[in-house]
Order: sequence, then structure tokens, then C-alpha cells
Amino acid sequence: MPATASAITAEVARACDAAVAKAFPPRQIGNPAAGSAKGTGKDQREYFQKCVANNGKVDDMPAAAPKDNKPAK
Repeated sequence: MPATASAITAEVARACDAAVAKAFPPRQIGNPAAGSAKGTGKDQREYFQKCVANNGKVDDMPAAAPKDNKPAK
């Protein structure tokens, strides 16, 4: 039996896209190639997927501390 997949609604996608943009601001406004001031692309995708799983509601902001165990200088 084939597995069925459900598509997210446009409202949820818009809400999650706005949440990602707010949580991961760009380094340079208007230049997507400049990257994000916080986190990586992987972090952004995980945040978006978490938002979609919660139907467009995110309860917390992404962790500000880096995940690698290097001490801050």
C-alpha cells in the first residue's frame, strides 16, 4: 500500500517563512547571497520543519549558543 503525504497549507508556509526570516535575519538586507547573521542553512531548514510540524506556531527562538563545544573568545 503506498504511503500518502499531506501537503502544508499556504497559510502555514507563509507563517513559517516569516518566522524563519525573523529568527534568522540576513547579514545584508536585500542580498540573500550574504547569508544569515545567525545559524546555518541546516538550522533554518530544521526551524522551518519544526514550525510546519506545529502548524505554523513556534514556541521558542533558535538557540543563540553554537552547537560546537568550542569556548567563546
